[in-house]
Amino acid sequence: MKQDKRITISNILVIVGLILMIVMAVAFLLVNLDINPEVLKWIYFAGTFTVLAGRLIGMDRDASLRIKRLHGILAFSALLYCASASCMFIYEGTNNWIAFLLAGIVTQSYAQWMIDRQQGKSEK
Repeated sequence: MKQDKRITISNILVIVGLILMIVMAVAFLLVNLDINPEVLKWIYFAGTFTVLAGRLIGMDRDASLRIKRLHGILAFSALLYCASASCMFIYEGTNNWIAFLLAGIVTQSYAQWMIDRQQGKSEK
């Protein structure tokens, strides 16, 4: 598979997964709908694995060692999202999953910021 096509597929998977996660997390926390909470949990779970698949597909194999490691950190943040989803099922009735979600968000933000910074340096 060509590099551009692989990155496009990766970006689509990550965006779709993150949107699923955000919508389901907000719906699970704030909205009292007549929707079964189990359905929300399973959709959130699907979103986390979609993000993980996107991160694994999008790893840049031709970049510098530092950018490869930062892509590994992005994959680790997706694993934190998966841990968040599993906490929804294991510790029902608690909000422990929010800690893993926030840790994944912080880790992803840092890694993405550093990737953009490193790619900006290499273009100069």
